[in-house]
Amino acid sequence: MKYPIYLDYNATTPCDKEVIEAMIPWFGEHFGNAASNSHPYGWLAEDAVETAREQIANLIGAKPKEIVFTSGATESINLAVKGIFEFYKGQKQHYITCQTEHKAVLDTFKSLESKGAEVTYLPVNQFGDIDLNELKSNIQPHTKMLAFMWANNETGLIHPMSDLIKLAKEHDIILFTDAVQAAGKIPISTGGIHLMAISAHKMYGPKGVGALYIRHNHHLPKPSAMIEGGGHEKGFRSGTLNVPGIVGFGKAAQLRPNKLIEDAERLGSLRDALEKRLLSIVGATLNGSRNKRLSHVSNISFSGVEGEELLRRVNKEIAVSSGSACTSILPKPSHVLAAMGLGSDLGRASIRFSLGKETTEKDIAFAADHVLAIVKELRKSNPL
Repeated sequence: MKYPIYLDYNATTPCDKEVIEAMIPWFGEHFGNAASNSHPYGWLAEDAVETAREQIANLIGAKPKEIVFTSGATESINLAVKGIFEFYKGQKQHYITCQTEHKAVLDTFKSLESKGAEVTYLPVNQFGDIDLNELKSNIQPHTKMLAFMWANNETGLIHPMSDLIKLAKEHDIILFTDAVQAAGKIPISTGGIHLMAISAHKMYGPKGVGALYIRHNHHLPKPSAMIEGGGHEKGFRSGTLNVPGIVGFGKAAQLRPNKLIEDAERLGSLRDALEKRLLSIVGATLNGSRNKRLSHVSNISFSGVEGEELLRRVNKEIAVSSGSACTSILPKPSHVLAAMGLGSDLGRASIRFSLGKETTEKDIAFAADHVLAIVKELRKSNPL
């Protein structure tokens, strides 16, 4: 099968070759259960898990004991948010988040609302920024958590995490961040953060494995467990551990620090070249902030074309998306772009380009030519 050029790295990334090599022995030769503590098969698996835990902790500036393995970011988010709600069960509870959060966060908070929690969904401006003064004014005596993603998956916008950390500390409130798109892409740290969700497959690791950072040695509470069973992961997440996936996650985390600066510079240059070409089209507009964003992400809307047809035609040669991969099955415009003020037609006619380590100058030149030609043809054949 001839694949199109891949420019959808925010949806998922290919496993690094070194990651695959590290995982292979743990599918067959070293197949032990990490919870089997009475023989060498289990001991070896447990050692591999603890090595990976340390590698991931090092990536985000945490202690190994603060890393809890999960099946992915969605489970980590549910454990963080629902786990805190469960801890405070019976009390009046209020949470503050943002309209442009990932659906895994928004839907989890909707679930809490159905159980009696109060949730404030802060609006954003045309660039996707929140208003910190508005955030401050919404904090109440019974506010239990602030929940803001580190970097937006659709526009690449980076939230002012240092300001959020300061605000959470001033009010003695839990700060949870979905750092899925930031971890392994930009330098991040858990300092001042209480809960952080990350995922392996966004940083050239395997799918089906993620982690939740849970701050230790602090008076603010840890989340209650959502999955009951054998008490694995210090009781936070029961279930047999995915040893091959965890090993791969650890290897990916170990590899990323050496690539952060190099990737940011190279991909930023390629992204800028792509934008220069595409934004030369009349009616093409950059969605989001030009400066406060991940260097490999560009979200551009194209007026005067029908969105579904644009995406269908573009994807014949270039794999891109119109929003989050987790909601791509829904024929709706992006909730992120809608919150930023884009109308539904323009929201549908927006494309997210996300570059990665295999992206080349040749890919970018071809992508620009391809999109330019399709937009021109669609406007000519079917003017809106």
